[in-house]
Amino acid sequence: MSLFRDRGIVLRGIRLGETDRIVTILTEEHGKVRAVARGVRRPGSRFGARLEPLTHVTFLGWQGRGDLDTLNQAEVVDTFRAVREDLDRMAAALTMLEVADQIAQERHAIPALYRMLAGALGALNERPSPMVAPAFHLKVLALDGSAPVLDGCVSCGREDVELVAFDLTEGGALCRGCRRGRPITPAALDIMRRTLQGGLAGVLSEPPSAVADEVATLATEAMEVHLDRRLRSARSGMLP
Repeated sequence: MSLFRDRGIVLRGIRLGETDRIVTILTEEHGKVRAVARGVRRPGSRFGARLEPLTHVTFLGWQGRGDLDTLNQAEVVDTFRAVREDLDRMAAALTMLEVADQIAQERHAIPALYRMLAGALGALNERPSPMVAPAFHLKVLALDGSAPVLDGCVSCGREDVELVAFDLTEGGALCRGCRRGRPITPAALDIMRRTLQGGLAGVLSEPPSAVADEVATLATEAMEVHLDRRLRSARSGMLP
C-alpha cells in the first residue's frame, strides 16, 4: 500500500456496513478513485459531511492492492452551495456527475475531465444558466474524440447545404437529403458550434430560451448514444 494525496470531486457514495461508506471521486492525478471512508456515517462525523456527492475536496489516502483504496483525511475546497440550494441547478449538477462517472476510468488520470467538471460546477454555482450541463456534455464528447460534425452534412459531406437534422449515430448534423434523427434549428446549430469552438462564455451569458432547451435535449441524447445508456439523473433528477 502507498500513501497518496490528490484533489477531486465526489461523484457518489454507497453504504458499507453500519458506519462506513465507499465513495467514488474523480481526481486530478489518479483518475476515478473508489475508496472506503471509515466511520463517516457515525452521528456527528465531520469527515462524512466532507464526502457527500458534489463536494470538491483535497484528500489523503492509501492505495490498496485491490480495487478499493482507503481515505484518511479530507478537506473541503468547495461545496457549491448555490447549486445545492436550487433544484434546477442541482439536477444539472447530478447529470454532470453521472456523465463524469461513466467517462472516467479507475486509476487512469484524465486531468482535462477533472478540470472540465470543476469548471462546469463552478460556472453553475455562479449563475443558473441552462446551458452549463449541455455544454459540458458537448465538451466531454469532444474530449472523448466524439465531437459531432456541425459544419457540413456528416453523411454526404457537403458543406454548402442547409443542415436540418442531428443524429449522433451518424456523427452529427445532416442535410435535407440525408436527414434522420432529430430536427435541429439554425439557432441550435449556432449555439453548439460556439460551445465547441471557443465561444462558451458568450453562450453561458445568454438568458434561458427555447433554443437552450433544444440544445439541452440534443446534447443529452448525444451523450446517451455515446455512453450507450440512459442518464438517470437527466431523466429523473435522482442521484446516480
